[in-house]
Amino acid sequence: MLRMDGGAVAAAMFTTNLFAAAPVQISRDHLHNSRGHANVLIVNSGGANAATGPHGYADAQLIGDYVAQECGCAPDAVLMNSTGIIGKRLPLSNIQQAITPLASSCVTGSAEPFARAIMTTDTRIKMSTRLVGATGSDDSATANSKNPMNQPQIRVTGVAKGAGMIHPNMATMIAVITTDAALEPNELDAMLRVAVEQSFHRISIDGDTSTNDSVFAFATAQRGAAADHKELQRAFCEVARELAHMIVCDGEGFTRAFEVRVRGAASAADALAVSKTMATSMLVRCAITGGDPNWGRLLAAAGRSGAKVDPERVSLCVGNVVLFQHGQPADTSKQIAAAEFSKANVIIELDLGLGAHEDFFISSGLTQEYVKLNSEYST
Repeated sequence: MLRMDGGAVAAAMFTTNLFAAAPVQISRDHLHNSRGHANVLIVNSGGANAATGPHGYADAQLIGDYVAQECGCAPDAVLMNSTGIIGKRLPLSNIQQAITPLASSCVTGSAEPFARAIMTTDTRIKMSTRLVGATGSDDSATANSKNPMNQPQIRVTGVAKGAGMIHPNMATMIAVITTDAALEPNELDAMLRVAVEQSFHRISIDGDTSTNDSVFAFATAQRGAAADHKELQRAFCEVARELAHMIVCDGEGFTRAFEVRVRGAASAADALAVSKTMATSMLVRCAITGGDPNWGRLLAAAGRSGAKVDPERVSLCVGNVVLFQHGQPADTSKQIAAAEFSKANVIIELDLGLGAHEDFFISSGLTQEYVKLNSEYST
């Protein structure tokens, strides 16, 4: 449970899956009815409460009403989500019994208890924080920089869970980004959408979009307005991207991550299409898993992306090693290429040589452990 007893401006982005879970449907309605405000976010693991029919919807409503009663707020001020297996109703009585002690145990401080509670197949918690200057401050800093003494600082903190079923638009992932900045509902919504587009919409583990994906954002106004709105937006983006990378690196059966960076595209759509097609290719992902420098799979994926591609203008690098340029293979030994493909984080750079647009996509290798875990997930 995440409580904001003084109330907060709220925004969220939800799954596009047509089997959206009951808590997702209710949260959408509550966010609309409250005109972008909330007091509580309640999340359960162990059951997705998706594809559970009218009974599942009623269960979620009862939980929301009970949370509102315990926290002293209107039902529309409660947002919620669930994570777990699809098609099973929640243990309603167990959850109701837990809400009262949970509400009373919420304390101001670290978000770590919340981050730990929403874990499912995650192997570690996922948190990220940045600091930026508030109004009246002549300096801004990240969490890793020296902060000027007595200068007001706005905090942006994010937590997330997610390991499997990760694919735009988000999937089996729940993320929350909070700030003590003062923002209007439309400002927070816009800020969240920019951050999500540059992070959670640029990762894929298995190509599936789940029924419960959600990213929530809350602004409590405790620190006032940001001295620089662009710096606050940058903090949101950095937190979201760091969380997204953590999700990929904690994928089920994870061994190796890779990032595809495409530049020189004729259009923004082409840059995204090429990077996404390369990153989600099963053959590419298998090569990454084995550290196999089979770079032809990368070019083949780019060539079938539907984007404008001229093989004579394409150059391909992995790390700092050139593998293909001027329409033919570069004079690079297989051993040197294999060393780049075997790194913990493989960086693939493709220059299409056709324009000024660029984009990126992050994914992970496809491992036997991933297949094993997901073939036995419900049994």
